[in-house]
Amino acid sequence: MSQRSCLSVILAAGEGTRMKSALPKVLHPIAGLPMVAHVVKAAEAAGSGDLALVIGHGAEDMRKAAQKFAPKAETFVQEKRLGTAHAVLAARVAISKGYDDILVMFGDTPLIDPEALAVARKKLAEGAAVVVVGFRPPNPTGYGRLIEKGGRLVAIREEKDCSAEEKKIGFCNAGMMAVAGKHALELLDKVGNSNAKGEFYLTDIVEIAGGRGLDVVATEASFESALGINNRAELAEAEGIWQARRRREAMLSGVTLIAPESVYFSHDTEIGADTVVEPNVWFGPGVRIATGARIHAFSHIEGATIAANCDVGPFARLRPGADLKQKAKVGNFCEVKQATIEEGAKVNHLTYIGDARVGAGANIGAGTITCNYDGYSKFFTDIGEGAFVGSNSSLVAPVTIGKGGYIASGSVITESVPDDALAFGRARQKTIPGKGKELRERFASAAAAKKKAATDH
Repeated sequence: MSQRSCLSVILAAGEGTRMKSALPKVLHPIAGLPMVAHVVKAAEAAGSGDLALVIGHGAEDMRKAAQKFAPKAETFVQEKRLGTAHAVLAARVAISKGYDDILVMFGDTPLIDPEALAVARKKLAEGAAVVVVGFRPPNPTGYGRLIEKGGRLVAIREEKDCSAEEKKIGFCNAGMMAVAGKHALELLDKVGNSNAKGEFYLTDIVEIAGGRGLDVVATEASFESALGINNRAELAEAEGIWQARRRREAMLSGVTLIAPESVYFSHDTEIGADTVVEPNVWFGPGVRIATGARIHAFSHIEGATIAANCDVGPFARLRPGADLKQKAKVGNFCEVKQATIEEGAKVNHLTYIGDARVGAGANIGAGTITCNYDGYSKFFTDIGEGAFVGSNSSLVAPVTIGKGGYIASGSVITESVPDDALAFGRARQKTIPGKGKELRERFASAAAAKKKAATDH
């Protein structure tokens, strides 16, 4: 089958009014990726070489988004919404190129299983002209029923048109379909609109193909694969299903999730075996974690690379560009952005490291800040191997702390520090005997006078 050419037509022109959003429905994300992009990934995993996106509402937004998740896809605009067959025919130019297989999917079914699509393509390779993907929902009410006779699919019957006996059928239309390329346009062009809504329904090609003596069959997918998204509640449900799948996959690959239900992955999270993830950790897009790391509770990680045996958190935030080398540590209530923490370096508590490099084995004390932004531009801080930066220090970039450099606690460093040098950047302490008592008495007297004045009024 791998030698058969395949075009996937993804219908993404719906307005999605029930989402109550200015954003086109199919661009709402699941695991940080637009739901239609999940459909694209499934199509590609099933061997589809080319993609046709049929768009409508928010066409320009769709085109811009597609450049990121499907840069090679052709886009076609369905100017008027006249039914699913009409939508597929918007991609006539692509369909007419002579593909062996045509897959038709909906952009709002993000949990589709690539294997279900591969099975449908296999049926085409075996001689079927039309393959309808079905499923068995817990409650079939409202779904079109798949009517089979002698192992062949003869019709897709909408519930309102079903007989009492047909309503008992639990095998329903999932919406996905595979059509032999050599028959696709011929069948689609025969679809009429003599129905209550005056629309052209893709499901009509089942009876059209059967009437021409062509082989029409149904295959079965899971309920989740057919789950369509129409509102925010269903979006959250789909997110939950996706996350549950990904958590199980991670654990089966050797990752320990102490409280799986509280960990959230992104669509592209990479995480190595023997990594331990504590409760309430969120992974945004672009995270890569090697083996043996430990991610402590309540950490927020996005666009970061974490090497083997690193220790992160609790309550750490790694922003895009954070790059932790082996055995590096970023501790509690720390933030790292666009910075490299070299092997064995420690960024321990309540610290911000941005636009910087922390050399191997260096120690960054609590409350340290790299002052990387002057309101207009960003500047770089370079901290050398084995350097020690004392607590509550501010490093005003651009600045370099040399190898083995030592920064006294509470310093504001505005000039580079040579290797092995000690730098102070603070005012000399002055102690005045008895002044503390004098201040307390003065402040107490002022407070008493203020209280008396308030009472007199």
